Amino acid sequence: MKRAGVRTPGARPPLALAVPALAAVAFLALPLIGILARTEWTELAGHLTSPGTVQALKLSLLVSFWALGLSLLLGVPLAWLLARVPFPGKAFVRSLVLLPMVLPPTVGGVALLLAFGRRGLLGPWLEGTFGITLPFHTSGAVLAATFVAMPFLIISLEGALGGLRPRYEETAASLGASPVRVFFTVTLPMVAPGVLAGAALTWARALGEFGATITFAGNLPGTTQTLPLQVYLLLQDEPEAATSVSLLLLAIAMGVLIALRGRWTGTPSERGRAAEGPVPDGAAPITVDSDSDSDSDSNIDTDSNTAIDPPGKDAPHAPHVPSDRRWSLSADVTGFTTLTLAAEPGTTIAVVGPNGAGKTTLLRALLGLTPRAHAELRLGDEDVTALPPHRRRVAWVPQDGALFPHLTALANTAYGLRAQGVARAEARREAQGWLDRLGVGHLGHRKPAQLSGGQAQRVALARALAARPRLLVLDEPLAALDQTTRAHVRHTLRAHLAGFGGVCLIVTHDPVEAVSLADRVLVLQDGRALQDAAPSEVTRHPRSPWVARMLGRNAWPGTATADGLALDDGGMLVAAEPPPPGTAALAIVAPEAVSLHRERPAGSPRNVWPGTVREITTSGSRLRVLVTSVEAPDLVAEITPQSAAELGLADGVSVWTSVKATETTVVVL
Repeated sequence: MKRAGVRTPGARPPLALAVPALAAVAFLALPLIGILARTEWTELAGHLTSPGTVQALKLSLLVSFWALGLSLLLGVPLAWLLARVPFPGKAFVRSLVLLPMVLPPTVGGVALLLAFGRRGLLGPWLEGTFGITLPFHTSGAVLAATFVAMPFLIISLEGALGGLRPRYEETAASLGASPVRVFFTVTLPMVAPGVLAGAALTWARALGEFGATITFAGNLPGTTQTLPLQVYLLLQDEPEAATSVSLLLLAIAMGVLIALRGRWTGTPSERGRAAEGPVPDGAAPITVDSDSDSDSDSNIDTDSNTAIDPPGKDAPHAPHVPSDRRWSLSADVTGFTTLTLAAEPGTTIAVVGPNGAGKTTLLRALLGLTPRAHAELRLGDEDVTALPPHRRRVAWVPQDGALFPHLTALANTAYGLRAQGVARAEARREAQGWLDRLGVGHLGHRKPAQLSGGQAQRVALARALAARPRLLVLDEPLAALDQTTRAHVRHTLRAHLAGFGGVCLIVTHDPVEAVSLADRVLVLQDGRALQDAAPSEVTRHPRSPWVARMLGRNAWPGTATADGLALDDGGMLVAAEPPPPGTAALAIVAPEAVSLHRERPAGSPRNVWPGTVREITTSGSRLRVLVTSVEAPDLVAEITPQSAAELGLADGVSVWTSVKATETTVVVL
């Protein structure tokens, strides 16, 4: 296998590109080599410890750290605003941020002088009202360094925020966290690499600032004479000392760049994953000493044959949300998804439909997180339409779980309780109970990067259930689980929903989940409600071809005629009880009702078509055969392996299909 980074024969770069590239490297490196070559190494210590240099270095550090503090105070909120909030004039504000990076520093100094100088726009007012004089003062040097360096922080942090999916912040809001809490507990920790990188670049740029400082603050020893200005003066009288001080500034700049190289650029989850790999579903349980707060893995049971404990096994007393409060649901949704939804307390609704039908948009409208749709929402006796997401008490589990990568599984689960003001010890105790209940309690000390997809999804589900919601919205919560774990978690979820005092909406593509968990099935298509009925009714008479196929049926829309059902995809189907001519209808045929023959069948079948086998898959102990035909839509037949062998079925084999009229169910649309 070819190793990464090893150049293979024939991969030489063209000379037309390689030569200019090498010339560019030489052009950039030669001045630096010149500093190293001209440095008097025997006199280096003396030059750097001279009183003037030490004084300038102390002043430079003072100015650069003050500039960094101001940049963090002002730049972090501005970066968040640019990355997260659309507003008029946003492009102009971003250009204003970039301007100091391309503006000549001396021009920046002149601009500062005209704004904050004694004859500037604000200078007289600052001096007359507060007695503050910025030019020719250390505060002026700080202001000049901040003006030049702050854009580095803003641009770096805006890029980090742009790469952070808003779903983390939206999920935190759905758990009850206010915008300020979300910013400090989710957003800021997750973009810490960008903050650190931007802060380092900002500090280094402020430390080396020259033009704006000398123009606006002057060159006063001990007051505004920073290290770069000291180099400028030394060049006139002591060029050897100037070279030594320049080497110091060069070493600092290189140190910052080396520290930034690949260390603070990864996401929190990537850094966590580098420390320890994920634990697969079904791996050995991890026993953690309950008397220790250590996150070490010294107690990991490495027996790979030990199965994960099923949910609830040997778990401590599982939490139970008091059900004395009851919250009905009444929603009028408009926009891309348009429907009216009402449900009594304790109702679970499965939301199904093809991709793009508006399922996730419906959930986000109930959460108050999308401009695509608006929900007039009432939970119990309270109208929550005007409330922000964090005050609605609508808990959300998105498709990917959106676990906060910088928090452990236990801290993730306790997040909603802590956001609602629950004491830390009580929140962690209740969170641990939910993790135990879902079979991942032994992973409470691990971070999401150290969990498998199924384990992470169970933690996300525990986090939502622990938040004590009035409305629970789950977007394919069990999709990442294997079949065995899915059955365990489905059982636990069903037990909780049985005592839940609110309403639960579950988006799913799994017919078993829809039937086993839901009291009603809501079928969406193109943002509209196509069917809202009990699972048994939807199973018997699905009004959507997609739902019928999800249930494993053949489904063909068409229009009734005097001779049968003219199918939209071509062909004619005869049914035993057709609707009146002109009626739009859906023909449904179970796969086991489709017969396959190598020769045209004789006898009673009313629907006979020639076709070609295109795919054979297993379904339990039977085979599902996809047959395409130019005379009818594609259909699936379900037969035994013995029948397939007797017919000699294989991909590309020509067959005849037949369906009895009495085996066809027609649902009027």
